[in-house]
Amino acid sequence: MDRACRPKFHKKGVNDGYQTSCSYDSKKKNIENCTPFSGTVRFLDMKHVKLPKLGRIRISGSSYRKVLAHNPNFRIGTAAIKYDASGYYLSLQIGDVVPFKSQKPKTDKTTGIDLNLDNFLTDSDGVVVDNPRFYRKSLKRLKRLQRRASRRRTRAKKEGRKLWQSRNYQKARLQTSRLQRRVRNQRDDFLQKLSTAYINNHDVVVLENLRGKNLLKNYALAMSISDAGWTSFQRMLEYKADLYGKTYLEIDKRNTTQRCSSCGSIMGHNGHEKLTLKDREWDCPMCGTHHIRDYNAALNILEKGIAKLSDQEYKIIPYDSEAAS
Repeated sequence: MDRACRPKFHKKGVNDGYQTSCSYDSKKKNIENCTPFSGTVRFLDMKHVKLPKLGRIRISGSSYRKVLAHNPNFRIGTAAIKYDASGYYLSLQIGDVVPFKSQKPKTDKTTGIDLNLDNFLTDSDGVVVDNPRFYRKSLKRLKRLQRRASRRRTRAKKEGRKLWQSRNYQKARLQTSRLQRRVRNQRDDFLQKLSTAYINNHDVVVLENLRGKNLLKNYALAMSISDAGWTSFQRMLEYKADLYGKTYLEIDKRNTTQRCSSCGSIMGHNGHEKLTLKDREWDCPMCGTHHIRDYNAALNILEKGIAKLSDQEYKIIPYDSEAAS
């Protein structure tokens, strides 16, 4: 039996927003008339967009200007207006019969990438990319701004003032939110440029199948892993490979670090000690090859990726005589 209760009305939250769809005139609903300047959600000019119920709003940024300059006849599907502590944002879902991106030329190159915390990554070509650590570099200033906002919040409550009326608290809150947004944008820009470079220069990119939620359970490394943004980097490589006609593979991470890329022996077996996180360089007890830990792991990742790709391409299909007849 359902029990009636007090209704829960919509409340303004820290992260809020809504989504609306763009509709076109049913009498003129064809490809020629469905443009970004003719729907219920439409561009008025390069700096203004008209939305249902909200009306004319001003936008900033160059993303939509680049799309309009490239192809001004795309169609708008939905518009999402989002709000967080740093301001309001507009996101448009667009589509067109003409692809927005063209496939990249083939390079006949493959690479395996080992993600780590000492450096951001080491690939099978010996390239090492330093870890920028954007959050750690801004952590001292962020703590100072958070303490300032906390003091002003406490002072406003003691004086009996509403927080929205406390100009000093609102100023400190915005400074904190803008710094957090700046760190997020720095990390996203770094990952976007790096992932695009690897997709442009390689036909096949192989990574370990790292599960971010499981890695973050390690309290000693959780902040460093979150600061690196491994999951976002993997996601960018995956969709960019599909977008530009390249191949992205994920392989099982088992024994990629403990295995010798020269002879195939695995540390921790046959009476040999297992490598720890402190062992950045080591000598194989079987063949005597000197290894740099991350570079050796990248070679093993590439080898596993090539084997997986070969299995997918040359998989034997059983012959069905009834279907053939």
